[in-house]
Amino acid sequence: MAQTQSPLLDDVRELIAARERDGIVGLAGQVGPAEWADLVPRLEPREVALLIQWLPDEELPELLAELEPADAAAILRTLSQSVAADLLESMDPDDATDVVEELPPAEAEQILIQMEPAEATEIRELLAYPSDSAGGIMTPAFVAVDPEVRADQAIVALRRVAAEAETMYYAYVIDPEERLIGVLSLRNLVLAPPETPVGELMVRDPLRVRADADRETVARLLRDRNLLALPVVDDSDRLLGIVTVDDVLDVLEEETTEDIEKLGGSEPLDEPYLGISPVRLASKRVRWLVVLFVAEAYTGTVLRHFETELQQVVALTFFIPLLIGTGGNTGTQITTTLTRALALGDVGLGDGFRVLRKEWAVGLMLGVVMALASFIRSWTLHVDPKIGLVVALTAAGIVLWASTVASILPLILKRMRLDPAIVSGPLITTVVDGTGLVLYFEIARRLLGL
Repeated sequence: MAQTQSPLLDDVRELIAARERDGIVGLAGQVGPAEWADLVPRLEPREVALLIQWLPDEELPELLAELEPADAAAILRTLSQSVAADLLESMDPDDATDVVEELPPAEAEQILIQMEPAEATEIRELLAYPSDSAGGIMTPAFVAVDPEVRADQAIVALRRVAAEAETMYYAYVIDPEERLIGVLSLRNLVLAPPETPVGELMVRDPLRVRADADRETVARLLRDRNLLALPVVDDSDRLLGIVTVDDVLDVLEEETTEDIEKLGGSEPLDEPYLGISPVRLASKRVRWLVVLFVAEAYTGTVLRHFETELQQVVALTFFIPLLIGTGGNTGTQITTTLTRALALGDVGLGDGFRVLRKEWAVGLMLGVVMALASFIRSWTLHVDPKIGLVVALTAAGIVLWASTVASILPLILKRMRLDPAIVSGPLITTVVDGTGLVLYFEIARRLLGL
C-alpha cells in the first residue's frame, strides 16, 4: 500500500495544479473511496476544495464516510448548507451522525434544518446516545418484518427496501409493539417454501444489546459470535437499530489506538495526528510527563539516601542503568500484554491469582536468565565477584518485583473502574526504578558489609 500511495498522491497533486478536472474525473473511475480518504488528509486545503468540486457527486458521500469524522466535518463547513445537507442525506445515518457530532452545534442545526425531516430526525435521535454506547454506533437502517408474513411476501418486501438498508444478511421479526421476537437469515428465507410464515423460519429470542451497552462489549459479542450484525433494543425490548460488523471494526481500531497512546504515557488524540496543532499535542502529553517527573524524583531521593554506600563502592553505580532498565522493560512487557487481554475479555477481575501465579513462574525463569547475564556483565567489567553476585541477585529480584507490580496494578485499576491502559510503560518504569534501587542497595549493604 505504501508503495502505490505516494505515486497516486503525486498524480492527484499534478492534476489539481494543472486544473485538469477531466483527469480527476477519470481517476475517480479507478480510485475507490477508501483510497481517496487516505489521500485527502495529505492534501493542502485549497487542493481538497478543488478535489471536492471535481469528484463525481456519487463519490462524495462514500468519501465522507471513509474519512475521519473530523476531516469530513471540515469539508462540510466549506460547502453551502444545502449541499452539506444533501451529502448527509446520501450517507448512512450512523456515518452522518458521526460527522454532525464534529460540527459546531449551531452549524449542525442549520444543516439539519435543510435536510428532509425524517432523515434529520434519525440523526437527532442518534445524537442523543453517548458516542461510546451501542446506541451511539448503531444505524436505524434495518429490515423488519411481521411474523405472520409468508416467505414469498417477505422477499418482495425486502426487495423494496434493499437500497435503504445497512445490511441484508438478516431480517428482524417484530411484534405489533415493535418488540424484537426473532431474527431471520436471508439464506433461510430464500430456501423456504413460499407459503411458509416467517414466524416458523425465524430464530426466536436472538442475541441483542441495550442501547446503553458499552460499544466495546458490542464489538466483543460480534467478534466472539461471528455475527454480521447485532440488534439494539430499548428497555422495553423495542428494536431501535443494528450495529454492523463494519462499525465494530472502526470501534476496535479506535479502542486499540487509544490503548496504545495511553500505554505510551499520553492522552488519546481526538483528531488525526497531522491535523492536530503542536499546542494541543503538547497539552495531551504534558500532564503525564509532569506526573512521571514528580514520581521519578524519588529515584534521586533513594540515591541520596545511599550516598555513603556509593562512595564506599563506586562500582555499584556502573550497574544502576542496567538494573532499572531491566525492571522497567519487564513491567512494560507484562502491562502491555495484560492490558490487551483485559480489553479483549481474555482476562477478568476474578483471574488475579491466576495472572499473578503465571507471571511469577515466568518471572522466576526470566530472573535466572537476567541474573546470569548480569553476573557475566560484571565479570567483563573486571569488578569484584562479590559485586557481581549483588548485581545478579538484584536483577533476579527486580524481575520478580516488576512482574508482581505489573500483574496487580491493571487489575486493581479495572476493579476501580479506571482504564487499565493508564498503567503505561513509563509509569511502571517509574514505580519499579526507585523500589529496585532500594532492593539493590539493601542487598549490597548486607553482602558487602557496608
